[in-house]
Amino acid sequence: MRRYLIVMVKEPRPGRVKTRLGRDIGMVAAAWWFRHQVARLLRQLDDPRWQVVLAVAPDHAGLKSGVWPDHLPRVAQGPGDLGDRMGRLLRGMPPGPVCIIGADVPGITPASIARAFAALGRCDAVFGPAVDGGYWLVGLKRVQAVPSALFHGVRWSTEHALSDTMKTLPGARIAQVDILRDVDTVSDLGPRQ
Repeated sequence: MRRYLIVMVKEPRPGRVKTRLGRDIGMVAAAWWFRHQVARLLRQLDDPRWQVVLAVAPDHAGLKSGVWPDHLPRVAQGPGDLGDRMGRLLRGMPPGPVCIIGADVPGITPASIARAFAALGRCDAVFGPAVDGGYWLVGLKRVQAVPSALFHGVRWSTEHALSDTMKTLPGARIAQVDILRDVDTVSDLGPRQ
C-alpha cells in the first residue's frame, strides 16, 4: 500500500498565518518566514518512499494557489478545529499508512519521516512529540477504520495536546519518534532541538 505524507499548510498571508510569531517580528516577516520554511520543507520531503499531499487552507484559495508546487496533489482542510480537520484527512485518504505533519517545524527531515513510517510497520499509531507538549506528526497504520473518538476532547495549543490525543486511542500500540520544535514565537527560531 502507498504511504501518504500530508503536509498542512495555510496561504502565507500577513495576519492570517503564524500570528503569534507575527506579534514578535511583524506579520509580513512571519508570513515570509512561513512561505520560505514550507518551500524548503516540501523540496526536502519530496521523496519516492511516500506521496506528499498538501492539505490547504483556506480551502478555495489554497486549492488554486500558485504559491505551492503544482506537482503535489492538494486537498482542502475544511472546517472545524485542528482535530476535526486532521480526522477528516485521515479518513479521506486511500487505504494504507498516513502521516500528517505541520509545516512550521524546521527540524523535520526525510529520515524523521522514514522513522515514523517504519514505526507504523509495528504499531497502530505514531507521534512526533513537540518540545511544548504538542506534536508535529501524527500517523496511523489505518488497517481498521479511524476511531470516531480520535482527537475528541484534545486541548489544542497546550502542553496537554499529545497526552490528550493518545488517550483517544485506547488499546492502540503507539510509537513516538523524534522530539522537535515547532515555531510559534520568536524564541522558537533559536537553536533547534
